[in-house]
Amino acid sequence: MIGFLVYLLVIGLVAGFLARLVVPGEDPMGVGATILLGVIGSFIGGFLGWALFGTDLSDGAFQASGIIGSIVGAIIALLVYRTVTQRQSRTGVARR
Repeated sequence: MIGFLVYLLVIGLVAGFLARLVVPGEDPMGVGATILLGVIGSFIGGFLGWALFGTDLSDGAFQASGIIGSIVGAIIALLVYRTVTQRQSRTGVARR
């Protein structure tokens, strides 16, 4: 269990950093938010792998993925985050 958590943190940091590097534009995030972005990306990548390829059916749809899936998932999560925050700033909703 502890090994899985360390895996999520390390892969999350790498995937989040690479996603922020690949997607152009500024992202005012700290290290914690970058790790969270990568961890969320890992689960998005795991879900996409499960949905598209049907692999690991015994693990279910909510599973962590490898580094490639994590990076792809983190890019998707970052683009969704930007879309949501830009829409809020355009409609006049205060950002925190």
